[in-house]
Amino acid sequence: MMEPQRSSLGVSLLVPSVQELAKEELIQIPSRYVRSDQQPQLIPSPLPQLPIIDMERLKSADSVDHELQKLHFACKDWGFFQIINHGVSCSLLERVKEETQKFFKLPIEEKQKFWQTTDDVEGFGQAFVVSKEQKLDWADMFFLITLPRDSRKPHLFPNLPLPLRDTLEEYSTELKNTAITTLVYIAQALKLETKELMVLFEEGMQSMRMNYYPPCPQPEKVIGLTPHSDAAGITFLLELNGVQGLEIRKDDIWIPVEPLPNAFIVNIGEILEIVTNGQYRSIEHRATVNSEIERLSIATFLNPNMAGEIGPAPSLIAPETPPKFRRATVADFFKNLFSRELKRKTNLEQYYI
Repeated sequence: MMEPQRSSLGVSLLVPSVQELAKEELIQIPSRYVRSDQQPQLIPSPLPQLPIIDMERLKSADSVDHELQKLHFACKDWGFFQIINHGVSCSLLERVKEETQKFFKLPIEEKQKFWQTTDDVEGFGQAFVVSKEQKLDWADMFFLITLPRDSRKPHLFPNLPLPLRDTLEEYSTELKNTAITTLVYIAQALKLETKELMVLFEEGMQSMRMNYYPPCPQPEKVIGLTPHSDAAGITFLLELNGVQGLEIRKDDIWIPVEPLPNAFIVNIGEILEIVTNGQYRSIEHRATVNSEIERLSIATFLNPNMAGEIGPAPSLIAPETPPKFRRATVADFFKNLFSRELKRKTNLEQYYI
């Protein structure tokens, strides 16, 4: 039997572990992490709060219309929302949180087995590093493709320590179901034909990015994650240790997000922006760090199948609403994404008509 072909999403230059660097009790941080372009902004008062979508209310005939309206507003006006009553058990979320934190605490010698290689972005490291002069984020990530199963790299998922491997297997399946359910409601909120999303995402590619942001002696000089919008179809973020750091750009102000316990922070990705013909937009966000305590999170991305093609959904195109984006293959979209620095919405911009 032939081995399945596992292609690489892209590459990133290998960089040192920030987690190890942070253990050195630095007084000054290395210049490659100093970001003069990332000024902290005044936090608005009162602080605007992310819309909250209750999945139970979407299932109830009495409240579905009202909740769909809320969802439409959240996708159109914010590009971000939190979902509660999503059906993923608290006990599973607790296991994911606990075991991921243990994984990042492994000795560096153990982590080296999972490190990125020069020809693949999956593993421990950083993504989107394309030059030796480029400024770096104050974070380590562990990135891997989780679905479809035959796309998993043999040295990564199958070699994860137990019980983390079994927990992520369960979490991966649950998140796929939750993401598909959410996409069905998004289609209803936009009055988009559901099958147009399902044909893209049902056999889609799921990947996970586990993020570790160590404390930093000069937090105002660094950025945990560069401002960007997600390329994905849809992203589900789980905060692992309750430390704030995510900020989203709304009306030219960076708004800190207060995560609700056991909720998912969901955001529209650029692929969904293309499919909805720009009606639902992918919004810029970033991660900040602090001097006291680490922050951990897991972002799970659902994308169309790599063999697929993306473009505005036919049911949304009419003479009065012409297509705003050109069609592209999913493989081409990701090849372009990983060949450049992560920066605002520069990958999406090349697909505008």
